[in-house]
Amino acid sequence: MPEPTKKEETEAPAPTPPPTEPDKEKQVESAPDKEPNTEKDSGSAPAKDEEDVSPPSALPPGLGSRALERKDSEWSLGEAPGGGTGGEEQNKQNDSSQQSLLFVEKPQSGTVKVGENITFMAKVKAEDLLRKPTVKWFKGKWMDLASKAGKHLQLKETFERQTRMYTFEMQIIKAKENYAGNYRCEVTYKDKFDSCSFDLEVHESTGTTPNIDIRSAFKRSGEGQEDAGELDFSGLLKRREVKQQEEEPEVDVWELLKNANPSEYEKIAFQYGITDLRGMLKRLKRMRRVEKKSAAFAKILDPAYQVDKGGRVRFVVELADPKLEVKWFKNGQEIRPSTKYIFEHKGCERIMFINNCSLTDDSEYYVTAGDEKCSTELFVREPPIMVTKQLEDTNAYCGERVELECEVSEDDANVKWFKNGEEIIPGPKSRYKIKVEGKKHILVIEGATKADSAEYSVMTTGGQSTAKLSVDLKPLKIMTPLTDQTVKLGKEICLKCEISENVPGKWTKNGLPVQETDRLKVVHKGRIHKLVIANALPEDEGDYVFTPDAYNIPMPAKVRVIDPPKIILDGLDADNTVTVVAGNKLRLEIPISGEPPPKALWSRADKAIMEGSGRIRSENYPDSSTLVIDVAERDDSGVYHINLKNEAGEAHASIKIKVVDIPDPPVAPNVTEVGDDWCVMTWEPPVYDGGSPILGYFIERKKKQSSRWMRLNFELCKETTFEPKKMIEGVAYEVRIFAVNAVGISKPSMPSKPFVPLAVTSPPTLLAVDSVTDTTVTMKWRPPDQIGAAGLDGYVLEYCFEGCTSAKQSGEDGEAASELPADNWITANTDLIDKTKFTITGLPTDAKIFVRVKAVNAAGASEPKYYSQPILVKEIIEPPKIRIPRHLKQTYIRRVGEAVNLVIPFQGKPRPELTWKKDGQEIDKNQINIRNSETDTIIFIRKAERSHSGKYDLQVKVEKYVETATIDIRIVDRPGPPQMVKIEDVWGENVALTWTPPKDDGNTAITGYTIQKADRKSMEWFTVIEHYHRTNATITELVIGNEYYFRVFSENMCGLSEDATMTKESAVIAKDGKIYKNPVYEDFDFTEAPMFTQPLVNTYAVAGYNATLNCSVRGNPKPKITWMKNKVAIVDDPRYRMFSNQGVCTLEIRKPSPYDGGTYCCKAVNELGTVEIECKLEVKGGLSFCRLLLQGVPPNIIDSYLRDLHSSYPEEY
Repeated sequence: MPEPTKKEETEAPAPTPPPTEPDKEKQVESAPDKEPNTEKDSGSAPAKDEEDVSPPSALPPGLGSRALERKDSEWSLGEAPGGGTGGEEQNKQNDSSQQSLLFVEKPQSGTVKVGENITFMAKVKAEDLLRKPTVKWFKGKWMDLASKAGKHLQLKETFERQTRMYTFEMQIIKAKENYAGNYRCEVTYKDKFDSCSFDLEVHESTGTTPNIDIRSAFKRSGEGQEDAGELDFSGLLKRREVKQQEEEPEVDVWELLKNANPSEYEKIAFQYGITDLRGMLKRLKRMRRVEKKSAAFAKILDPAYQVDKGGRVRFVVELADPKLEVKWFKNGQEIRPSTKYIFEHKGCERIMFINNCSLTDDSEYYVTAGDEKCSTELFVREPPIMVTKQLEDTNAYCGERVELECEVSEDDANVKWFKNGEEIIPGPKSRYKIKVEGKKHILVIEGATKADSAEYSVMTTGGQSTAKLSVDLKPLKIMTPLTDQTVKLGKEICLKCEISENVPGKWTKNGLPVQETDRLKVVHKGRIHKLVIANALPEDEGDYVFTPDAYNIPMPAKVRVIDPPKIILDGLDADNTVTVVAGNKLRLEIPISGEPPPKALWSRADKAIMEGSGRIRSENYPDSSTLVIDVAERDDSGVYHINLKNEAGEAHASIKIKVVDIPDPPVAPNVTEVGDDWCVMTWEPPVYDGGSPILGYFIERKKKQSSRWMRLNFELCKETTFEPKKMIEGVAYEVRIFAVNAVGISKPSMPSKPFVPLAVTSPPTLLAVDSVTDTTVTMKWRPPDQIGAAGLDGYVLEYCFEGCTSAKQSGEDGEAASELPADNWITANTDLIDKTKFTITGLPTDAKIFVRVKAVNAAGASEPKYYSQPILVKEIIEPPKIRIPRHLKQTYIRRVGEAVNLVIPFQGKPRPELTWKKDGQEIDKNQINIRNSETDTIIFIRKAERSHSGKYDLQVKVEKYVETATIDIRIVDRPGPPQMVKIEDVWGENVALTWTPPKDDGNTAITGYTIQKADRKSMEWFTVIEHYHRTNATITELVIGNEYYFRVFSENMCGLSEDATMTKESAVIAKDGKIYKNPVYEDFDFTEAPMFTQPLVNTYAVAGYNATLNCSVRGNPKPKITWMKNKVAIVDDPRYRMFSNQGVCTLEIRKPSPYDGGTYCCKAVNELGTVEIECKLEVKGGLSFCRLLLQGVPPNIIDSYLRDLHSSYPEEY
């Protein structure tokens, strides 16, 4: 795609026709000789090898090779025709520019359809940048796109603080064909520079690419003209008059390029319309390669051939050996003889003819003879399309069909139409249509208007033609004029006229344009114009005028609307009732209508209400009548009449006025029932409801001794009964009532009589049978869940016999037998029961009784709790059962002197008999205490002895049922010493010992032995081995020349034996003649190079508050410590204090500022070496220029610091 000319630097790029299919083939470049079968690459996206040898396509005139020699450009001219080194130097410059210095992500080439959007993105890392880099976007080599930003181009930049990444975006909106081309993105930061080039391809969204001769369209009309080099036909028509191009003599551009200097390439390409200059130069480079002398060819093909479309071309080579076989190839494919390709042999010459050349024949050809080949290029030119029949000037009337016709030299040629220099683009919604009939091209305009008067032109690749179109109006006649109308209100108004021409027009009313609404319609059918108004209103009166468009011929008409009087009561109720609150002012406004305005008269009970200043009066207006009552009273209620009268008739209406007030206060309420925190209250409605139904009531309460009333309901209570809740037991309360109607709230009623919330407890819980004998029943229960403020005084236990009147068996919920009369229940206790267990005595054997219990407090007895089933008064035999605890199922072990206290639960009824035995013998109760109860038995030994060990048997007997259990008790003590310790053998420094286990193991297993040794001289004992399990051991590492005794302790779970058994003989460790030599020790070297044992850490400090940096170092000799900031030593600076104590080094920074931030280093040096450690200090909180200056910071350093701070954190400044 050719880049825009310099003219486009100040104007938006004009639309450019896409290249034709033959031109696209010209832009396709042939592959290197080593790869003859490689497909051609598209010219719009240059391949890697193209970038080394090809300049940009269609460079602007005057720019020359200087633009191509820019270091920041990615394009290069390639090698000079003479094979010089200029291209290699340019390639080196391009390679250096290709290395990415700043880009993290580069824009990538893309493809987009016409009308769609595409976005290119570049990313720059900001880690090493103190400020935002400068980014520019270019199209081609010189057009800065920053000035083109607008509707179709948007530039955007963002910064991500977390990743420290700058993102730059260029978005192209609704792409056009001329947007295609090469683009470049440049980023600059101080002395760093980076650039990246990318391509944009724009394809047609639908249809095929029209066949346009790009070269013919791109030829200059004259050297130095303003539109020279323009590819936009519409731009040409805007800037100059259309004129026929003069035929130029045939010029072989290829020959010109071969013989021209490289600096003249772009000038030649621009002059002769070469769009693929890069491809041609690449081919030229291959042709100019130094050809080696061929052994197969005496004469090779010419470097290139040129032929017109439809013509014939002749390729000739001469062989050195006529016997060699020759093959012809096109783009790597062998050519076979046909009517298009004809081969001839004339001696050593081999000839190939190509007949009827087309644009598809534009390609690379080569011929092979043996192992050698030679190649050439064929360029096919398409002849320009000429205008053979010119356009003619045309005159027409508005509304007629207009056709502009011309003829061209070829059928179905690509032709562009223009109106006043702007291209006409036909479409479904366009009034312009283009017809093509072979060589004939027709522009059709349906329903021509004055706006179509213009200069129309047609342009082809080889010529153009211009004609003028003039569109005028036809004379107008009034066939039927408008007439004045008088209509009744609500009827339809229809104004109608007829003119001689079918043209639109405008309606006005009283000089203002008429706006069409749902009620007002403007109708235009052919030559007839109507204004229809449905349901005429008084405001529809006025002077109406119709004026045809483009004609100054007004047609007037007057409309008058009449209406009888009407009373509008839409705002009232269905029965026309108006309600007013007593004491308020009533202003009842009734809308009326009628033409002329009617007269209104108000009356009540045949008494007229006059206009004036009385308390009840009327006010009349043209569109309404108002009844006014200043201060409404109850007596003002009644029916009021309004009468209207005018020339068109009369109207009557009646309105009922109702005066309402707040209701009277209700009578004092009655409290009918009281609970623990609630009560039930009732009341009567008020005698007078204020003329409005009672909507509900509000209830309030207060403590008797308080004056503060509290609202109990925020939603109206509709009933005359209410249950207040959440009161405090034992506190006296009062309640009162408010009545509410639509008008408001009445005054409060008188307070009720004082009442005190107090409630009985809830029923007792978990009533159960504890035990039963032949004459008694013992019951037990749990206290009530809720006791309340009245407390709990005691319980009453009652029973009755089964079989009494109305008695029946109860269910599981224990609520049966409640139907028994109160006289049938017998109270078991005379006084209140304090405990939760009671025995009912004096009951007959085999009787069945029901039992219930009540809780009693100051409020009375609670609801009874019933036992679920009748109870049989008869003792039940329960077989005995011993429940041995889990820890007694194994041997129970205790040490001598400890207490033994064992509790063994059991069951059985009646109370069982218990018998204890030890090892089958009766227990001596003087040594062992036995305690028995109804549910368990206890065996207690205050101070256990080993004689208490043994098996204890427990027997539980209930009548004939017997249950037994055995408990194994073991009393353990420390063991005795081993029986005998003997020295078995002595050798070297070792002694072998053996011993026998002790006679007394302490009533438990021996867990080990402890062996000690003692020198005969000191007889001090030292432990050699502990927790040893065997009965023999070897003692090693004894001192030579010493005599030893040994002793052994026994050990069990209680510990070591009190005594130990000692060997009778001693063991002498004899000397064996060895000479002891004192070891020689070398002096230890304590010198050490410096080393940091605790490093410095990165620190954040607050401006104005002291900060410290700490580390620790060791070394011998003691190292010398030096502190540095940013590689500069800190010396005699009062703002820093340095300490060193026991190897801990501290640097104190007094009241630091952001200027003190940086990299701090601690350096330790001694004779053996040097070591350094660094950390970063960041000071939070900025300082102004004045404060830094007062602290003695030089002004140039302050200025540099503030600039860097502003660039690093632009969001905070």
